[in-house]
This record gives sequence, structure tokens and C-alpha cells, in this order.
Amino acid sequence: MVSMQTFFTALADRTRRRILNLIRDQELCVCFLTEVLDVSQPKISRHLAYLRNAEIVAARRDGKWMYYRITEPEDLYAAQILNDTLDWLASEERMQADYEKLNLIYSSPNIPVQIVRAPQPSVLRKADVLFQEREELHTFLL
Repeated sequence: MVSMQTFFTALADRTRRRILNLIRDQELCVCFLTEVLDVSQPKISRHLAYLRNAEIVAARRDGKWMYYRITEPEDLYAAQILNDTLDWLASEERMQADYEKLNLIYSSPNIPVQIVRAPQPSVLRKADVLFQEREELHTFLL
């Protein structure tokens, strides 16, 4: 079980709250988080590692792609606080703007990556060409 200090420190950071807001309803690839938040992949990965350590998110690897989703903490009080925090985040204007940006990026025909499942190898080659200028999107490892 995670300590109270770790749990609340995880929720205290604005970038981590923005990440939680984006993955509140779905599993997301790191590439979407870097694009929406306009933060480098290593920084996003460090924040995600902290959230994993606090047992707030879980990760799954599919090839070179990492997907993250919210997990409910074992502690009932922590689970209630997380659910209340997610509801609060959903009502904030800045968080709504992030979510709208995610929907725009997801629906863009220039982004060949799907939110919930990993892209096929041919799509990966297209993604490498599209994201050549954005070096942080080439590596999706922790």
C-alpha cells in the first residue's frame, strides 16, 4: 500500500493532474500526452513513473508503445479522493481545454495512432515520418 505522503504528492503537481484528466476515461499512449501537454517525452515519463509509484496509474507495453490508464487505489479513502479529484478536474476550464485538444489531435487524419490499441507496423512507419521533427515522440519508453 502506498503512503499518504506519496499519494498526495502525486496529486499535488499540476502536470500530473493534467495527465490524470486526459486518461480519466480511456487508456492513452504517451505520444498523445506529449502532444496535448506540449511537454517532452522524458518529462511526461517521469510524471507517469511518479503516478505509477503512487499506484494511481498502470501501464501496458505494446511493442514500443506505452499505454497508461487510471487504476483505483486499494485504500478506500484514497480511491474516494482520486474519484473526487477526477470529477473536480473535469469541471475546470483549463482541463476541459486539454481534453478538447486531445479530441482534436485524436480526430486529426495526420495522426495515425489510435488511442486504445497499438498501431500496426505500417502505421508506425508513417508515424516515424510524421514525427521526425519531434524527437521526443520517437521514444515511448520509461
